[in-house]
Amino acid sequence: MRDDALPCELIGGPDRVVTNAQLDDLVRRHLGVADIDGKRVTLVVPDGTRSCPLPVLMATMHRHLHGRVAELTAVIALGTHSYMEPDEIDRWFGVGGPGQPASLEEAYPGMRVVNHEWADPDMLVNVGHIGADRIAELSEGRLHQGADILINRYVVESDVAIVVGPVFPHEVVGISGGNKYFIPGVASQGFIDMTHWVGALISSAAIIGTTGITPVRAMIDEGAALIPTRRLALCLVVQSGTGEIEAAAFGTSEESWAAAASVAAETHVTYIDEPFQRVISCMPTRYDDIWTAAKGFYKLEPAVADGGEVVIFAPHVTEVSEVHREIHEIGYHCRDYFVKQWDRFKDVHWGVLAHSTHLRGAGTYDADTGVETCRLRVTLATRIPREVCESINLGYLDPDAVDLDALAAEPGTVVIPNAGEVLYRVR
Repeated sequence: MRDDALPCELIGGPDRVVTNAQLDDLVRRHLGVADIDGKRVTLVVPDGTRSCPLPVLMATMHRHLHGRVAELTAVIALGTHSYMEPDEIDRWFGVGGPGQPASLEEAYPGMRVVNHEWADPDMLVNVGHIGADRIAELSEGRLHQGADILINRYVVESDVAIVVGPVFPHEVVGISGGNKYFIPGVASQGFIDMTHWVGALISSAAIIGTTGITPVRAMIDEGAALIPTRRLALCLVVQSGTGEIEAAAFGTSEESWAAAASVAAETHVTYIDEPFQRVISCMPTRYDDIWTAAKGFYKLEPAVADGGEVVIFAPHVTEVSEVHREIHEIGYHCRDYFVKQWDRFKDVHWGVLAHSTHLRGAGTYDADTGVETCRLRVTLATRIPREVCESINLGYLDPDAVDLDALAAEPGTVVIPNAGEVLYRVR
């Protein structure tokens, strides 16, 4: 531990509420002794696909940093999600609405807010290389290929980078948060693809909700360690669909993540006695395409019986992915469909392959017969047309014909409101 750092501290806990005053006190004490005066500080924050009281968090951080630091930047950790538009950023940061500050500058004087421009090579800096043998070790033999680690320029060129964001069960890494805000949050597509494909090889159902250091978490931690910037984190457990904070941990990006992840594993996992036959996952509007709304499947897959169905109900969704158009070419398939035809698919972005397998779930593929057998049916009840759904190997349901109350009354069917963040498992 550095002389200017307090030990990692966790406040709150399962099913408790951390008040704004308690949060402020935690941040005040930890930043009060931190070596940040006259330094360049970058806050790495989530995009709008996470439940998070971001205006409260940003106001708290800004209050204890403004006037002390030389530069203050907030980078939105998009990974390879779509860039947030200016009006979306304003809403996310709590400005421009009734009773709110008129602009980002008025709300957070001296702080610039930027997207992680993952598609712009000029906004990425190479901080090092992880060799193929080390990748093989970290991935437990699943991958043997080296990787350059490219990170957002604002993060690399700052003196201190502070992650500020929630942790949730996650289909690729186990439990999100911590160093995941650096990789994939502010990294290049190349290493993002590698980590996501390792997660796909393990499978979403096997890794999701795991609190320990999974192979993917190990790869992420290894890459993050190459960043020359000092890394801290305010990791939060947020009640899904609300702004209520159940727990908050401040410390290094590794220690604070571990502390918060242990709470999330209790509060964000729901156990059921018998598997569901059919699930209607009702997706909030924070998921604006299938690339993100697919979380309604990830979080339910472990809780659905063989031969069952997951319906992603998102009448507001009109497209599969604004960015990753390759998904229309390959469709949605189980992991073995790609692994057993690797020469055919190896040049497709591995992150796209991983997303495909995560949404299609467990299954088998017979290379001799060309027959794919998936464990579950996946149906979209969105504004994506039937012909598009069928072309990408998913079912179609007219969202206007969906009566949620009637479906909830059907034997064997369960309707999950606000799906996408809470993980369901059979006890």
